[in-house]
Amino acid sequence: MNALLKKVSDLPRDVAQYLVVTAGYWAFTLTDGALRMLVVLYFHGLGYSPLEVAMLFLLYEFFGVVTNLFGGWLAARVGLNVTMHIGLGLQVVALGMLLVSPSLLSVVYVMVAQALSGIAKDLNKMSAKSSIKMLLPDDDGAQSARLYRWVALLTGSKNSLKGIGFFLGALLMSGLGFRGAVAVMAVGLLVVLMFSVALLDRQLGKTRFKPKFKDLFSKSAAINKLSAARFFLFGARDVWFVVALPVFLQAQLGWSHLSVGAMLAGWIILYGLVQARAPAITGISRGKIPDGGTALELALLLCGLPALIALAIWWQWQPQWVIVFGLLAFGAVFALNSAVHSYLIVAYAKEDGVSLDVGFYYMANAAGRLAGTVLSGVVYQLWGLEVCLLVSSLMVGLAAVCSMGLPRAQSSAAQ
Repeated sequence: MNALLKKVSDLPRDVAQYLVVTAGYWAFTLTDGALRMLVVLYFHGLGYSPLEVAMLFLLYEFFGVVTNLFGGWLAARVGLNVTMHIGLGLQVVALGMLLVSPSLLSVVYVMVAQALSGIAKDLNKMSAKSSIKMLLPDDDGAQSARLYRWVALLTGSKNSLKGIGFFLGALLMSGLGFRGAVAVMAVGLLVVLMFSVALLDRQLGKTRFKPKFKDLFSKSAAINKLSAARFFLFGARDVWFVVALPVFLQAQLGWSHLSVGAMLAGWIILYGLVQARAPAITGISRGKIPDGGTALELALLLCGLPALIALAIWWQWQPQWVIVFGLLAFGAVFALNSAVHSYLIVAYAKEDGVSLDVGFYYMANAAGRLAGTVLSGVVYQLWGLEVCLLVSSLMVGLAAVCSMGLPRAQSSAAQ
């Protein structure tokens, strides 16, 4: 451990701290993705209906909304170092709660454990994203390009690792069972927490600005519009991805636990790779920095894809291949949308109290996930996967409408 501490201390401060933040975020993301897959597969295997499986994540998503709103305020007062480590610690506790006897894993008990995991996830994410703004505070063109690259790399690598986590969860469940898989993840994350406490700057994110409760809600029109677009964008993904898709693959197409995990893992890994490459794809080498117009164009490009997938399934065009290739197309375009949004919120956020703006934005993100998760279970159980996909197209269309009012290049710089 001493050798690792010395190597990190020899790096430039901003690079060293970025690596520490990223490593903690990566480790958390692995456990988060694996735990989600474990819960979906384990409880569906016990005979839970799609709606009941969705309800297991209800408090996870609900407390994500609450955490992002109040977590940004807390981070502005106590520092991002504290909120990041609270998040890692709570995830260890949440995993530990699931190590009890299977007879005690009632719906309510698992919902409470998932609630802690939801709080942990959004404290960790809000802290990591806000940290980048603090490490790159200047607002000139070169720094904007660097900020875009760093945000895209953090977000993209996180999502690729979440995909690996999906596969890891299915693999661990196949090899160790539910409790064995959870125990391995809890121990691993505890070790990461210890390293992060030793390496992360204790002053990270601390400011003289001490916000009041009235400062929780953003007063920026750009951030409010971007947050609304984010709500619909992530609702559009989760309305068919969270519950409907894995249950459809398992119940209707007869896929095994490992096959479902591998499929969803591959999708998220690709999604993350596209996000990480988003600066190159959107033209940063030509000096093009994303603005509101970029977000609108990408939302319009994404809008029709879920409806086309639904139509192909309804026409019974080899549903297995339609879903595989449809997922790949949706994931690539969605990844670019998400990467541009993630850059814009960090660019729009005020340097003094950045966690407030980032927290408000990710509150909308969590609310979209919550709506999408509940709709995924309800709509799939009542009408099937095709209608989930049509709802997804509608929500992407609403995200495009919200993006119409986002600032373009000149006004973005002023913002």
